[in-house]
Amino acid sequence: MDDLTRVLGYVGAQDDPDDADDAHGSPAVAVAPDIYELAFWTPEFCASIIRAAEAVGFSPDADDPVPGHEVSLASISPALFQRVEVDVGRRVWPRLQEHWPLIEYRGLRDAFVIRYRRGEQESLRLHQDVAQVSAAVRLNDDYHGAELAFPRQGYDNADVAVGRLIAWPSLVTHPHEALPLRSGTKYGLTIWCELPDDLEQY
Repeated sequence: MDDLTRVLGYVGAQDDPDDADDAHGSPAVAVAPDIYELAFWTPEFCASIIRAAEAVGFSPDADDPVPGHEVSLASISPALFQRVEVDVGRRVWPRLQEHWPLIEYRGLRDAFVIRYRRGEQESLRLHQDVAQVSAAVRLNDDYHGAELAFPRQGYDNADVAVGRLIAWPSLVTHPHEALPLRSGTKYGLTIWCELPDDLEQY
């Protein structure tokens, strides 16, 4: 199967097609205070996403207060973005609501692939996201450094397997950073879940 078929059709994104049903979703396991890990994509699908992102190209946004070399899934394909938005709502959100019952799914604010490469972008400063819930998926593991680190929680994603997702509250309590890259090229998927409607007015 070629990357175009896999990515545009969202084919092989998850190991078990029945996982798309809320009742069969992967459990969210606590790995640190209010940080949860669960299955999301297969390693094969992650590799296809990397190749698709490279084909579109990475660039930093000069207006972003925390700029990174990124490409939105919507730039790769609006249909891909929509499939991820639905997938997060079906498989991820119900698992997170077991721990955070008051969260409300309003779709995705953004979902993008970020690249760390020597001589380009090698780290990301400490920051918080403007979102309701943030998540990150490790897309490859043939690099060293650039761990996603949460200093207040004493946690980083160095041991998270390719295709696994970690999620955390976006505002106030979970500032995070990407530590310096030591070798190789790191690719990660960042997901920002939209704020509830009653917060958007402020």
